[in-house]
Amino acid sequence: MSGKIQPSQEEIELETQKFKSTATPELQESLYVHEVYNDIAQHFSQTRYKPWPMVAQFLGSISDYSLGVDVGCGNGKYLTVNPKLYIVGSDYSTGLLDQAVQLHQRELNDLVVADGMMLPHETKRFDFAMSIAVVHHFSTKERRVAAIREILRVVRCGGRALVYCWALEQEKSRRGYREGMEQDILVPWVTKDGTTRMRYYHLYKKGELEEDCVAAGGKIVQSGYEKDNWWVIVERI
Repeated sequence: MSGKIQPSQEEIELETQKFKSTATPELQESLYVHEVYNDIAQHFSQTRYKPWPMVAQFLGSISDYSLGVDVGCGNGKYLTVNPKLYIVGSDYSTGLLDQAVQLHQRELNDLVVADGMMLPHETKRFDFAMSIAVVHHFSTKERRVAAIREILRVVRCGGRALVYCWALEQEKSRRGYREGMEQDILVPWVTKDGTTRMRYYHLYKKGELEEDCVAAGGKIVQSGYEKDNWWVIVERI
């Protein structure tokens, strides 16, 4: 959320009905994820600048000079956390990639416009991967599992990927999501000019992200909870 005046619950419910009646998962994601992030890219990027501790820790644990990929890199805030790694950033949003270029133009590695369901990389190309706050934007379980499987496809055998997704269990946050509430939701973003855009999220409940990673063919190495998110380090086997 942007912090400005938020829409009413009735407005959110009306938009949610529109989302649910949208013909296909692909169109749902186009309207309620891809188009939204392109529209809010500059404003959104201004709120995304500090690396989350667990992500920084993961990047610090990777061997020097390893090759990695950040699937859904957004404005690129994680691409330069560890200067001894070479990380290719990919995102579906050209708006967010434009922000990455502006913010990190003297530090950047490669940036690629890519669909997370069909990454333009060779199988087993990378030593490691990460995907931070991305998989929860795919609108069905089958597509979320497929997205994780695609991340693992481009990692070498024995390589690891860090995957972060919003948690259902956010009782202590200002959002207040909790067990028993709807897991598939629209989250409002109010722009500087007062326009509201709705983004789709699947809120992962405890243990669910691990299940999806195993269903995608991975081996769970470590998992946990940080800042209203569930995270998993999953190994390609």
